[in-house]
Amino acid sequence: MKVVIYMAVTANGLIAKEDDDASFVSNKSWERFGKMTKSIGNIIVGRRTYEVSLTDGTFPYPNCLNVVMTSKQIKNKWGNNVIFTKDSPRKVLQFLAERGFDKAFVAGGGTLNAGFMKGNLVDEIYLDVEPIVFGRGIKLFADEDFEVKLKLLELIRLSDNELHLHYKVLK
Repeated sequence: MKVVIYMAVTANGLIAKEDDDASFVSNKSWERFGKMTKSIGNIIVGRRTYEVSLTDGTFPYPNCLNVVMTSKQIKNKWGNNVIFTKDSPRKVLQFLAERGFDKAFVAGGGTLNAGFMKGNLVDEIYLDVEPIVFGRGIKLFADEDFEVKLKLLELIRLSDNELHLHYKVLK
């Protein structure tokens, strides 16, 4: 199974402010994110990303299977297109493979991203780099013990100030 992480980040690698504010993300980045979600057919998010998406009205993400990784008990009021699980990243990927998926789309937050990276499960990373820096916030990858090398596959200028980076994780 091919595992992809897609995130919008500040120039210093943050995905949101400490209060989960990600209003710095451009419409172009959100459009690309939506196309990726639809093309892969699933999205894996953590509890905090789920809660933010629920508050801003984007959850559940349309046209895909929504997998929320959380240790909390959350009532599913959305039906078969939403799954809440406390399973490990590896087990979630196994579940998706059993459902016929050949790709998995990991979309944050930092703790979830780090869990997939630490498990050596990620094959590609897409980053939309936004033209902003702030001193405190949520890192792209939470502090975990891992190190990976990347190969740049593609660089696209989204606007005068935004870049889209596509990396392969070297294993």
